[in-house]
Amino acid sequence: MPHATTPVFALGAVLFPSGVLPLRVFETRYVDMVRECLRNDSPFAVCRITRGREVGDPAEHDMIGCLARIAEWDMEQPGVLMIRAVGGQRVRLLERSVQRDGLIRARIEPLDPDPDLPVPAEYAPCVKLLERLIGELASRDIPPIARPIAEPHELDSASWVGNRLCELLPIPIGARQKLMELDDPLLRLSLLMQVMQQRGLG
Repeated sequence: MPHATTPVFALGAVLFPSGVLPLRVFETRYVDMVRECLRNDSPFAVCRITRGREVGDPAEHDMIGCLARIAEWDMEQPGVLMIRAVGGQRVRLLERSVQRDGLIRARIEPLDPDPDLPVPAEYAPCVKLLERLIGELASRDIPPIARPIAEPHELDSASWVGNRLCELLPIPIGARQKLMELDDPLLRLSLLMQVMQQRGLG
């Protein structure tokens, strides 16, 4: 029977809409969560850890995260799952509880997706840099389950381009969380342009 709440995977990472999340899952609570999601074709929420660790006791985490759906999975060895999840809608956690096995569950509300806007000409350097990074990744021999960018490549979308650069550029995780929470894709691109210029990438 489906739960009225959504399982939460607290990670030392930030997941963006349409982003790729490769995970090696071995803790019993998360193996059971993956089985539940596969059985019900349901998502789990990914939230950035603010205090604690990914393993062991349930960690504290941000209350805005991103839903993830399992796109591929494989069993590396008995009890160890390799999964490739893809980010969906951003969500706000309204309240959370912890099961006896340590799995966090939460009531969630969806956040509005970014408006579907084209990339303005002034942000063309963002597209050029992303194209170059995608080309570099494509030249590597990366197994499909570990490929860091999902297709289709939406290089004419301000939201898609900004989200992928947030994942690929060397940005502190706290700033990455703030960029994910923004609901203005053009503001996100503007901030990314500043990062690119500071690092000589523009």
